[in-house]
Amino acid sequence: MTKAELVEAVAKSASLTKAAAEKAVGAFISTVSGALKKGDRVTLVGFGSFEVANRKARTGRNPQTGKEIKIAAAKVPKFRPGKALKDAVAKKK
Repeated sequence: MTKAELVEAVAKSASLTKAAAEKAVGAFISTVSGALKKGDRVTLVGFGSFEVANRKARTGRNPQTGKEIKIAAAKVPKFRPGKALKDAVAKKK
């Protein structure tokens, strides 16, 4: 599902205009991004949690040359699904 498809689904589900749904989806994305940037954790009970994890520096390999390269440490966003989301996905028809 693309962002445009998500906006259309939100508009239909919440009986909103596409413009209002676009604003709502955009606000959600920017709010979650801002919270993660500050180092906060965002928890949506039943859906899941967004958090920032620290990835250690490591040695990698350039696939074209085979030469070893150093990959710097980085902060990366992670999503951990909640029980209700896991159950909804695993549920058989």
